[in-house]
Amino acid sequence: MSNGTSPDAAELQAEIERTREDLAETVDQLAAKLDVKSRVRERVTSPDGKPTPAVTSVGAGLVAGLAAIVLLWLWGRR
Repeated sequence: MSNGTSPDAAELQAEIERTREDLAETVDQLAAKLDVKSRVRERVTSPDGKPTPAVTSVGAGLVAGLAAIVLLWLWGRR
C-alpha cells in the first residue's frame, strides 16, 4: 500500500489477475463436473477405448437375463 489506506494500481492489478485465474479454474472444474457424458465414458471404458470388465459382465448378465425371459415365455406357450 502506497499511502497506508489504499493499495496502488499495480497491487490492484495483481489481485485482479489472481482472482481471474482462480475464477477460471473454478469454472473449468464446474464444467468438468457437469460434463456427464465424458464422466460416464471415462468410467465405462479403459484408456484404450475398450469396455471395462464390469461393463462387459453387466452386458453379459443382461443378455443372459433376456434370453431366460424369452425361453420362459416360449416354454409357457406350450
